[in-house]
Amino acid sequence: MNSDRATARAAFLDRAGWAGAEIAPLPGDASTRQYFRLSRQGEPAMLMDAPARAEAPTCPQGATPEQRAALGYNAQARLAGSNPTAFAGLASALVERGFSAPRILASDPDQGFLLLEDLGDALYARLLPGQMHEGRLYSEAVDALAAIYRASFSDRVTLDGQEWPLLPYDAVALAAEADLFLDWFAAQHAGLTISESARADWGQIWEQAFRRLDSCAPGLVLRDFHAENLIHLPEREGHARVGLLDFQDALIGHPAYDLVSLIEDARRSVDHNLAIPLKARFVEKAGIEDAAGFDAAYAVLGAQRNAKILGIFVRLAKRDGKQRYLDLLPRVARHYVSNLQHPALMPLLMWTKTHAPSVFAEAHK
Repeated sequence: MNSDRATARAAFLDRAGWAGAEIAPLPGDASTRQYFRLSRQGEPAMLMDAPARAEAPTCPQGATPEQRAALGYNAQARLAGSNPTAFAGLASALVERGFSAPRILASDPDQGFLLLEDLGDALYARLLPGQMHEGRLYSEAVDALAAIYRASFSDRVTLDGQEWPLLPYDAVALAAEADLFLDWFAAQHAGLTISESARADWGQIWEQAFRRLDSCAPGLVLRDFHAENLIHLPEREGHARVGLLDFQDALIGHPAYDLVSLIEDARRSVDHNLAIPLKARFVEKAGIEDAAGFDAAYAVLGAQRNAKILGIFVRLAKRDGKQRYLDLLPRVARHYVSNLQHPALMPLLMWTKTHAPSVFAEAHK
């Protein structure tokens, strides 16, 4: 443990009135953030520790694609990195609209500390299978997601006078994420060499596919809406029964993205019999008029997200030494291959068969 950082944490908790609280670290995830569970005379809270400059620079407003590429992946993909204003500002905006994001109890964005409401341990991923009915939980999640889509959000959020913009989930961000498939899954895991012409074809195919995303009005996209980040809150009412944990990278984009995140979960297999009813439920609850257009966009964003995750999981294993993520590749590959069966993605299916056939073998493991 970095002693300077531990000292800074203690000073923040002292200023927040939580000096002397019991503190226990929680297991890490795929990010650079750390979380600690606090208890002060039986009162719980969570501490987020997101040290500044722990990740690459974020995307400045108005940056060109070339400028974003020079800044690195976070700017290209429009990720918030370690910026606590993004999390806290979005959390407050969600709470104001009746959603169950953690309330902000204290903050020091310059130091990278947030004191948060503790929403408990009833993660969807822990309740399933066995403790709760999967269809019921996922229906509640879909209803909450539809309500988020229908809600109105400003183009920026604030925390202690600092602003964080909610930028569009544009083609540059989507393509940068999809390219992780080439750079990590294909090159580093499958040992494939993707030629410059094949890479160019890949980019053109995605450019055409992303045009399918104009089928409905954009809304807030949380970008990591799945069972590991959702908490069951049975004592609350309506869509507030769904606790939200991970949304600092939110952008404005097509609503199918978060539905893909929920149904095509990388870490657990959702009952395949639920997929069609859940999609239909979302279309109805969200007021989507073009169901066929939504279905095509769902396939495009499913392929994009799963291509990205295949790359990210290999990167986590190869670069960061987190080998456990390799065990998740077959499930994600199956999602990707399934997405490719949609007629809108026939060019991507043919490209994959020609240049990255190993993903089909991965899907059958």
